[in-house]
This record gives sequence, C-alpha cells and structure tokens, in this order.
Amino acid sequence: MTLVAPEFIRPLLEHPVAIFGGGVSGCAVLALVESLGAKGVIFDEKVAPGVRAEFRGAAVQEHRLVVFSPGFRPTHPWIVASRASGAVCLAELDFASLFWRGSLIAITGTNGKTTLTEFLTHALRSIDRDACATGNIGHSFARLVLERGGGAPDSVAVCEVSSFQAEMLRYFRADAALWTNFAEDHLERHGKMEDYFLAKWRLFERTVGGHVFAGTSVQHHARVFGQTLPSDALIATEDQPADVLLRGTVFAHYPQRENFLLAAAWWRGAGLREDSLYAAAASFSLGSHRLARVGERDGVTYWNDSKATNFHAVEAAVAGFPAPVILIAGGKSKGGDVAAFVGRIAPHVKHGFFIGDTRNVLATLCGARQVSNTVCVDLAEAVGLAVKTARSGDNVLLSPGFASFDQFRGYEDRGAQFITLVNNLGVVLV
Repeated sequence: MTLVAPEFIRPLLEHPVAIFGGGVSGCAVLALVESLGAKGVIFDEKVAPGVRAEFRGAAVQEHRLVVFSPGFRPTHPWIVASRASGAVCLAELDFASLFWRGSLIAITGTNGKTTLTEFLTHALRSIDRDACATGNIGHSFARLVLERGGGAPDSVAVCEVSSFQAEMLRYFRADAALWTNFAEDHLERHGKMEDYFLAKWRLFERTVGGHVFAGTSVQHHARVFGQTLPSDALIATEDQPADVLLRGTVFAHYPQRENFLLAAAWWRGAGLREDSLYAAAASFSLGSHRLARVGERDGVTYWNDSKATNFHAVEAAVAGFPAPVILIAGGKSKGGDVAAFVGRIAPHVKHGFFIGDTRNVLATLCGARQVSNTVCVDLAEAVGLAVKTARSGDNVLLSPGFASFDQFRGYEDRGAQFITLVNNLGVVLV
C-alpha cells in the first residue's frame, strides 16, 4: 500500500526533514521519510558516517519538520531552537502514527510493559488477528509503518510506550491504553515522581474515545497526583488470589501475574473469548533476560534478570525467592532514593556483589544495613566471587537495578555476558 501524508504535513516535506538521533528510531524515520519521496537528514552528537553532529545556524532555518528520537529531552537545545524557528517538532511515535491505518493498543508501565506487549500480540495472533508488536520493544513504530505500508484497517499495532516517548505526544491516538504499574524510575530524566507519572499520563490523554486500564499502583499514584481515572479503568492487579487456570504458565505467580490481569481486562472489554486468552497464556514464553533460570552447579542455581533496570523490578525478583539470594547488582544511575531501595531489599540479600558506577554507594549502604557485600571491578569478577561464596541451595541472581550503559552495550549484552560466564563454570544449563 502507498503511504499518504496528511495534508498538514505535505508542505513541510517539501523541505529536508531534520531527524534527531541516529539509532533505531532515527534510521527508521529516515527510511519512512524517503519512502514519501522527501529528503531526511540525521543529526546526532555521536559522530557516524552520513550523520551531522551539529545543528545550528542555517541548518535550524532549513528544516520545517523535525522528528526526534526518545532520547531527546523536551529541553534539548536542538528542539528548543527548532521550535523557536517555527518548525513542527514531532516525536517518532507521533510522526509514525500519522500513517497507521489500523487500530492501536498502547502499553506502558514501570515494569512489565514489554512482556504485556509481547503477550497481547501473541494472544491476538493465536486467534488469527493481524497483530504486530512495536514501539519501545525494539521495533520502532516508524519501521512497522514502513514495512506494512501503513497497515490494513483490521491490523493491530500493540505499541510499548516509554515515558520518554509519551511525554511529548501530540497526534498519536490509541484505541486502548494499558498501564501495568508505577514505581520509582527515570528520575535522571524527569526529576521527580510527579513529572515521571504525568509523562506516562499523557498516554491516557491520547487515548481519545478509547478505553484505559490501570493497575493498582497506578490508581494509587493517580490519587496522590490529583488525576481521575474512570471507574471501568480500575483493575485490581496486586495481591490477587491464585488462578488455577494459570498453573504452569509464566503468569502463575507475581510479578507476571499482574500482566495477565491487565491483558484479561482489555480482552474482556474487546468482547473476546476468555478461554482463548488462557490458551495463549499456556503457549507463551518470556523474552530473554527476564528472571530466567540459566542453570545449576553443585546445588547452586543461577538466574539472569538483566532486564531489571530499576528498583521495582529488583524488589519483585528478590521477593520471589524463598530465602535470601546472592545478588549481583549495580550499573549506571537513573536517579532515585538508593538508600530506601537498599533498605527494602536488604532482608532478601545474603551477600551482594556490586558492579558499575553505583557499586561503591551500594556497598556503603548495604554495609550500614549489615548486609555482607563485595565491590567488584566487573561482571566477570562478580560471577567468579559469587561462585566461591555460594553453597548448595543458594540462588545467584543477576538483577542489576540500574542501567547497563556504564559497562555494556545494553541490558541484552549484560545478560548475554552473564550467561556466557555461568556457562563457562560448567553448569547444567536449562
């Protein structure tokens, strides 16, 4: 199908489109712009072939349309300069959504949003719906629009939306929005909890005429920050009784149980058969690096939870074990109250091995809580020392609680290195 630009965009495409960010989103936007017969220019402070590293002077006046990647803050000088020049500035999700013909389910949350996005896509496909996972999951909406020619009217885009993506939405419209939970995260960007909450709340505001569903912790913070949710949006997702129909699935226990409850709320609201959702749950498996059992050696079990990049995720992970764990944690700070975090996990940690930029502060705070710990140079040292410390019956858990970009290319790289290190121990792999 041929993509057709909305009328208000067409004059803007007569000028070169400035694309801020040369990563996954930016490259997809460039391809989408070129498919429309327009010219795109990527600007990124990271030097790369075909990328301009400076945006100033004549360049600011040259572009009437700017499309920016999620990594660009609203206060970034390039965005400020573009707006001052009269250019239209759109987030990648906004721009891509202008060309999408199908329906759109938006999913956000501090944790669980990737799993919920993957599960709903899997469940819809299991009943022969044309569903695709997109957004913050690693497959940008612009790329999906390009690949699918804007999609068919009966296509469903299940779009994971981060707070970085949600905070500046203008044209993006969801038919439904699901918000799993809310906890401390990304304060290095948003500054305070209320601003982080309101960034995600923007997604509910863009669900014009659609249905919104909010988990228990979201409801609590909505009250705290003076926001009102419709009564049919209130989904009880915490401390719910066991569901025998989920026995043997990844949703049998928390934290994954929360994701199923949100999916079921939307599923029922859409008039779909609940038995088909349970069938989809039985055939669904979690993506990589999400509290996955790597293997066992000498009675010690090793777990990879590298995707746990915030406090809430680590707290959920350690609380799920019957006894205190040997925890490998640390990384690049994203703000937040580290002391309070350590206080919450301390009862669940037998010994901590700390890596990355936050290793020293974690060690100091754990020491104040009488939690034995060791500061490590890198992940290899942490794994090696954990092996020497662990005894039969122990669980060694990589659940960092922080971003990975101080020592790794991303959480996937961190998790993959952990798996390799554990494999080299000669464990019995799962």
